[in-house]
Amino acid sequence: MRTPTETGYDGEETGYDGEPDLRHHGDAEVRGAVGLTDLAVNVRANTPPDWLKRHIAASLDGLAAYPDGRAARAAVAARHGVPPDRVLLTSGAAEAFVLLARALKIRQPVVVHPQFTEPEAALRDAGHVVGRVLLRESEGFRLTPAAVPESADLVVIGNPTNPTSVLHPAASIAELARPGRVLVVDEAFMDAVPGEREALAGRTDVPGLVVLRSLTKTWGLAGLRIGYVLADPETIEALSGAQPLWPVSSPALAAAEACVRPRALAEALVAAEQIATDRAHLLAGLAEFAPAGIRVPPAAEAPFILLRAPEALPLRERLRERGFAVRRGDTFPGLGPEWLRVAVRDRETTDRFLGALGAML
Repeated sequence: MRTPTETGYDGEETGYDGEPDLRHHGDAEVRGAVGLTDLAVNVRANTPPDWLKRHIAASLDGLAAYPDGRAARAAVAARHGVPPDRVLLTSGAAEAFVLLARALKIRQPVVVHPQFTEPEAALRDAGHVVGRVLLRESEGFRLTPAAVPESADLVVIGNPTNPTSVLHPAASIAELARPGRVLVVDEAFMDAVPGEREALAGRTDVPGLVVLRSLTKTWGLAGLRIGYVLADPETIEALSGAQPLWPVSSPALAAAEACVRPRALAEALVAAEQIATDRAHLLAGLAEFAPAGIRVPPAAEAPFILLRAPEALPLRERLRERGFAVRRGDTFPGLGPEWLRVAVRDRETTDRFLGALGAML
């Protein structure tokens, strides 16, 4: 496998020494563990809600029939104000990354890092040499559109970005659009932002725009696998042609239809507002540890935060010993062993975590 190219804001290209494990995800931190408080996985706690579980359970009576995604597709289209031919239902957002890598005719893909590593992994598995644009801590991990090479014919960026928790302005991301370029925006956590400000989902005026959404994070459906793609009909047709028959199960389709209804959207907004309150409490507590070297990039907007700590990897192991699992950051391109990602939880859980962290510091 050829080494990818990394490009900083100064345009200098350098080889990447020592590949991070792009397949490491937060669930690895808690898999098989007993008694750990999970701050490593970004799925909202205490989900799915009872009404959603009942709705999914009711769909089981129809398992003898092959899945029919028309109703769910129409519901997603109505939620975003677009025609159904601009919607593709997928087995989670991860499947969408694989479809993009395999179905589109691209030559110079670029991934903006630090971000969710699955897009690059999927592109590399499909045989592509992937360029990297590394956002800098000194600039708050914020996007400068000019940093993306003009030659890129596919650009992938997360918004809000995992793991940095940065919410990029929609206008800045739209600046990346070019004739002949596919612009992929991973909005898996956008429904955790109150009002979904800076969302591009539903926009049809940005050329080459492909928006990915996940229903697994806010609704606690990681085990069910459901997400969707919003794009122009030609792109949707190309991606659909790369899917196997009946790629989304009937229970997942039932969940998709339910989670985009007005009642569910109102509930998601309440949850997003609570996340913002809980995140502010976590950030205030971490600020108390600044003299011990704990740093958090400014303007976190997602249901997780990124923190920098001296001896972060040993600190992570000591936190495990005290009952808390957090996500290591060194598997994200552009970060190193001094970074950790922490999920936002309720005030009581956060206070216990801060107490454990303070005792160690």
